[in-house]
Parts: sequence; C-alpha cells; structure tokens
Amino acid sequence: MSDFVHGFWSLYISIITIAGFIGLFILLLSQNKVKKAAGEQVKTMGHVWDGNLEEYNNPLPRWWMGLFLLTLVFGVVYLVLYPGLGSYKGVYGWSSSKAYEDEVKVADQQTAPLFAKYRAMPVEQLAKDPAAQQMGQRLFLTYCAQCHGSDARGAKGFPNLRDNDWLWGGEAKTIEETILHGRPPMDQDGKQEAVMRMPAWGQSLGDEKIKDVANYVVSLSRPTEADASRAARGKDVYNQNCAACHAANGKGTQAMGAPNLTDNTWLYGYKMEDIVLSITNGRGGLMPAQEKLLGKDKVHLLAAYVYGLPKDQ
Repeated sequence: MSDFVHGFWSLYISIITIAGFIGLFILLLSQNKVKKAAGEQVKTMGHVWDGNLEEYNNPLPRWWMGLFLLTLVFGVVYLVLYPGLGSYKGVYGWSSSKAYEDEVKVADQQTAPLFAKYRAMPVEQLAKDPAAQQMGQRLFLTYCAQCHGSDARGAKGFPNLRDNDWLWGGEAKTIEETILHGRPPMDQDGKQEAVMRMPAWGQSLGDEKIKDVANYVVSLSRPTEADASRAARGKDVYNQNCAACHAANGKGTQAMGAPNLTDNTWLYGYKMEDIVLSITNGRGGLMPAQEKLLGKDKVHLLAAYVYGLPKDQ
C-alpha cells in the first residue's frame, strides 16, 4: 500500500474487502433457510442432465456450513491481526519488508564468524583463495549477473569484467570502491550522485561535424576504416569538445570514467553508426552502490571474485 500515494486507494480496498465478507455471510444465511421436514419429499429445481440426472433443492449440510463459517471467522481474525485492509498495519504490525530484514539479521549473525575470517585478508590474497572465490561467485550470480552476465562478460551498455579495459580503474582497491559506492560514487550524505553522462552533441555540433569527429575517433584505433578527410576535420572538433574528458590522445580519464577511445573495447558498440549515435544522443549509465544492501564484508568478497576473474586474451 505504500505505493499508493493517495488515501483513496486504502479506503477503496478496505471497503471492497469488508463488503466481500458481508456478502458471503449473507449468502450463507440465505442458503441456510431451506429446511426439510421429516418425510418431506424434496422438490427438484427443474434442471435435468443426461435424461434423468436432476437437481434437488436439498438444504446445505451442517458440517459444510460450519466449515464455511469458520473460514469467514478466520479471515476476520487475520485481517485484525495482520495487514490486509488498505494501509491498516494490523495489531502485530507485521510487514514483509520487516520480516525480511529480521531474517537477514539472523543470517548475518550466523555468517559473521565466516566473514570475519576473510575481512582481514586483502583482496589480492582472497582472489587466490578457492573457498573465498566460490563465495564471491555465488554473491556475483545473485547480485551482479543480471547486468554483467553469469560469465561476467557483460553486454552492450554493461561492462565486460574479464578484459583489461576499466572505466574507473581495475586495481583491487578501486574495484572494491566501485562496488561499495557505485559509479558515479555516493555523495557525503550517502546518496548516489547524478548519473554519469556523456553529453548529447547533436544540436550543438550538427550532423556533419558529428560525422567528422566520429571518423576521427575511429581513426584512433582503426585508421583504415575512417574517411581521412573527415577525420582531419574531426580532429579540431574533438580537441575543442571531447579532449577535456577523453584526453588529447584519446586514452580517456579513469578519474572521470571517460573511456579509452584508442583500443577496440567499446561499451556501446564500435561500428561507425554506433559511435555517431553515442555522440549525437549522449550516453548515461549508473552502477548502483551496494554497501547498504550487501555490507562491506560481502562486497570485499565480491571485489576479490571480480579481481580474480581469468582475463580473456
């Protein structure tokens, strides 16, 4: 119910629920009025199937009525004790989120001694520990594989963690900071900063200049695939608008998360049309901070797993 910002919905659901209980109770009472005297011949309802299968107006069995009434009583008691009537929290104040948090606390207490063993070990050492790597792999498959893939090779827009190309740096400490605080990192108040964004240059540069700078970017890693005349014009456009982040030599700036444009690793695609699209519309991404969700001990193991992944040649 916390998703409904208007109190009307709480009242709406409560009314429907209560009306349903009342309606069922009235239905039961109406069916309980049919009585059968001793020796009385029960009349049929006029419905016949297969020639001789008739529906008789017999009263409902008492045991059946009793069970149905018990279910109604159980439902009323449940709605008093637990949430079910709109935003009413129930006498016990139970919630699924609180139950989950309590279960997590119990699990954390049980696993604390195990994590304490690894807490004091540096990431580089954990990356060589088979048991720690198995734990890190399970954490990765649970929390990271949705974006980076079960094999950690990523997808378009999601970095491959098995190569040597890192937007923010691939050192053990940097990887742990990335998982803990996200990218862009959290601010001093613990909130995620604005999504890292490559600006959209479509309106300010226009189609022709974008094609020029795209050819220049391609020429940095694949000179034979670029139009030489466009690349020559694009160099000036690049120096005026792109070098501040990607550096004059195109090798990027890890402190800003600006990628290296001189290699063959492309997060959003390496083809000319992909690069033109990136420059025209910009690119934005967010690596969520995991410290609050996982805690430092689990992140420590995750960082060791990522750091120890075999690299693709």
